[in-house]
Amino acid sequence: MNPSRLLVVLIPAFLAGCAVPSTPQQPVEPPVSRTQQIDAQKLALQPAAKALKRKVAIGRFSNETRYGRTLQTDASLDPLGKQASDMLSSRLVSSQKFLVFERPDISKIQAEQAILKDGGLVGVDALLLGSVTEFGRSTSGQSGFLSATKVQTARAKVEIRLVDPKTGLAFFAATGTGEASTESGSVAGFGSKADYDGSLNDRAIAAAISDVQNALISKLEERPWRTDILRVAGKQIFISGGTKQGLKVGDNLAILRQGETVKSAQTGFAITLPATPVGKARVVSLFGDSESNEGAVAEVTSGAVSAADLSSVFISEWKE
Repeated sequence: MNPSRLLVVLIPAFLAGCAVPSTPQQPVEPPVSRTQQIDAQKLALQPAAKALKRKVAIGRFSNETRYGRTLQTDASLDPLGKQASDMLSSRLVSSQKFLVFERPDISKIQAEQAILKDGGLVGVDALLLGSVTEFGRSTSGQSGFLSATKVQTARAKVEIRLVDPKTGLAFFAATGTGEASTESGSVAGFGSKADYDGSLNDRAIAAAISDVQNALISKLEERPWRTDILRVAGKQIFISGGTKQGLKVGDNLAILRQGETVKSAQTGFAITLPATPVGKARVVSLFGDSESNEGAVAEVTSGAVSAADLSSVFISEWKE
């Protein structure tokens, strides 16, 4: 036999003999049941520490750039500013760390409450004011004998500040920047072609909001957790806040009497003197089904509290 023909016959046979058959993968059952997995996910979503949800409202978010501005002077008709406001409001709600109240569209809420004959607007701990201070787009690229590239980029910058609604003092400011881009290219006339990409505007604004969001949340969470006493019934007290604020049965809490509030002649601001300990309580049960109506029942284990003290005492974390 011709040697070349022999190789043609032997090589496929050799390769077939060396081939390792693949074993089909078998489904593997998880070590725990589906119910246990769901319970573990719910536990992971619960707050690890007590965290009083701050009440915040976005009072104004405007577009201070020339981009997207029209002859209209009404800020509510500016799409870029309203888009940034809606994005920030959505992020704060999704973080599950705040109670976000509506302010730009408050007239619509008041009109609905008038129809329902039930009005109960709530004040907030901080008013958030902001604006889009920079926004722009650019197009760049390279072209050669047979190839070409095109890059579209959108950049945005937002600035926010937190204002104390009681005094009007701006106590915090932060800046966020974001960028989004898309690229297309072709070789010898073949490849992708990109027209104007309007979604870059949305992505750049979203990136800027995300950039400023973390600093904002950290500042709003600086204040230590505290809550109020709703009612006193003998040795039991009913307090505001429950599972969604991190409270659980068996928690020890401190009962404190609020310090006197005096006005400073130097600054003109009201200053509250340090609180004094009154007693200690332990959580025995929880009630309520939402963050707006949940509460806890605690038993006073040391000290004493009466109904006359409700306006002057509050609850905080017990520190050993």
